[in-house]
Amino acid sequence: MLHHISISVQNPQHVSNVMAEIMHGKVVPFSPNPGGYMMLVGDEFGTGIEFYPLGSELIPDAWQGQAGFQMNEHPANYTSVHAAISVSLSIEEIEQIGAREGWRVFPCSRDGAFDVVEFWIENRLMLELLTPEMTAKYLEATNPRTLEQMANSVAGVDARR
Repeated sequence: MLHHISISVQNPQHVSNVMAEIMHGKVVPFSPNPGGYMMLVGDEFGTGIEFYPLGSELIPDAWQGQAGFQMNEHPANYTSVHAAISVSLSIEEIEQIGAREGWRVFPCSRDGAFDVVEFWIENRLMLELLTPEMTAKYLEATNPRTLEQMANSVAGVDARR
């Protein structure tokens, strides 16, 4: 169960507010990292996204076992970090929010297995938003039975090599 994820953005408060609109959440300051905000859905899972100022990096504290923050003055513009998030909005509603913000929005298929809406926060960080219809297809594609069939199929291909 994924309860929260943290990502760095150019404008943490604004991005938190946009994601709160999309996910019907609330925004609170994230005091461990000055300038950070956390969007909390308020559901039974504790679902949330922490938005840190761009350049924030988590570093381990070797002596106390608690991560701390440092700033990278030259952060990468793009990242491999992304998340698939089920939302209650339609494709059209997601597209309207993206258009208002000037952010890229691309409904697309993931090799026919399931569909997502690529929602590019600040045109640099991609979240895969799944409408209710998309969520049902995603859950079918990732259920244990389907995953086992895929693993067996891959194992069969590898065994023939």
